[in-house]
Amino acid sequence: MKLQRVLQYAKFLLTESIEKGEVVVDATAGNGHDTLFLAELVGENGHVYSFDIQQDAVNATINRLKESGLENRATVILDGHQHVTKYFSGEIAGAVFNLGYLPGANHEIITKGETTIQAIEGLLNLLKVNGMIVLVIYHGHEGGKAERDAVLNYVSNLPQKYVQVLKYEFLNQKNDPPFIVAIEKTKKLPKES
Repeated sequence: MKLQRVLQYAKFLLTESIEKGEVVVDATAGNGHDTLFLAELVGENGHVYSFDIQQDAVNATINRLKESGLENRATVILDGHQHVTKYFSGEIAGAVFNLGYLPGANHEIITKGETTIQAIEGLLNLLKVNGMIVLVIYHGHEGGKAERDAVLNYVSNLPQKYVQVLKYEFLNQKNDPPFIVAIEKTKKLPKES
């Protein structure tokens, strides 16, 4: 066996928890790679809700989907991921985040701990039992460590009776390598609406 790189492992976790025909969320559309991956994963009867606050990211994601003929499997939304429950209230099978900034764009526009935590809270309530939220945390930029610390503090305090939280990282890599936090819902949360 060979250890999987961070992005490979993120895709592996999503593949293990998402089935064809289900609904999923890409909380950070970026350049559309994850949205496309999820659109392939859910099949023709599933659907992806993809969020980003930058028009360039929305455009790139829509173009990537069109190039693959999968634009009908996704709704790409120009809004922050913390507003996911404004657009969808049904059950989701999984969600993915790539925290940080849009590669090739303005590095001052970054994800932030407060809105990321709001998004996680909303998604946890929508998440099916045995569903998975996968966060790839890039923290080597200005503001990245504050978001990393806020998210780690939040997920570390989630009730283990209802969710399991995994951290997957390579400890001997230099220059703030990205790592994964995966949240698996094991039981229905109390007070779900």
